[in-house]
Amino acid sequence: MKTWLKKAWTSALLCCCAGLPGSALAAEYRLVPGGEFRSVLPADGKSSAAKILPFWLRTQPISNAEYLAFLRSQRHWQRGAVPGVLAGADYLALWSAPLDFAPLQADAPVTQVSWHAAQAYCGSEQARLPRWYEWEFAAAADEQHADARQDPLWLARILGWYSRPANLPPQAIGLEPANYYGIQDLHGLTWEWVEDFNGLFVSADSRTQDEQKQLEFCGGAALSLGDKTNYAVLIRLALLAAMEANQGGNYLGFRCVREQPAHVSGVTQ
Repeated sequence: MKTWLKKAWTSALLCCCAGLPGSALAAEYRLVPGGEFRSVLPADGKSSAAKILPFWLRTQPISNAEYLAFLRSQRHWQRGAVPGVLAGADYLALWSAPLDFAPLQADAPVTQVSWHAAQAYCGSEQARLPRWYEWEFAAAADEQHADARQDPLWLARILGWYSRPANLPPQAIGLEPANYYGIQDLHGLTWEWVEDFNGLFVSADSRTQDEQKQLEFCGGAALSLGDKTNYAVLIRLALLAAMEANQGGNYLGFRCVREQPAHVSGVTQ
């Protein structure tokens, strides 16, 4: 990739205030260029690369403090006020109260949030959840390369996180270096919702997913299981395939995507 083009992509960002009283936290989005990508889920179910349009990805997952600000303005998404079909009994279960994330850290990623609630939050930022191909494309990068999936040291670092026991809440956001696109914590901190999570293997129920674009696959036959470097990504697919849209998890968080941020005030390029 030409140096000037890389700089143009990585310097272009979108910031908008997250509405956090007395906090410097803000939502920052970075442009990810897209392109052809050899996914673990071939685009045609056999071998074709996926074609990914440019998109703007939130540089960090949503924090407890940011989600609290959302709940203060969207009271119908507070714990105890949400219908069970949209958020189950595990929704924000570790929070001490509907508007108190203690004993969790303010700057740790929010977890135990349902797909529906995550989509609602992203909507409040004029955004949506990333689709699987978008997430996988951005997550293939290390600090220096757009696609580091053939680097054994990078792969070993990622797999090291998956092998750690999940008996403690996630640590603070932003402690690890940003990747090639300026995105942090795609690995090593939480799992993350994607928009088409239950269309990865089978068609989703249109009553709950509206006009969400689905990936058409039958079972796991389309997975590139022969490539052992896909193991960490396949673990994520297995988790997402087992989820329902009203469920959450102690290590399941989310971040957001914008498709056309140029129409939103505050864009710099």
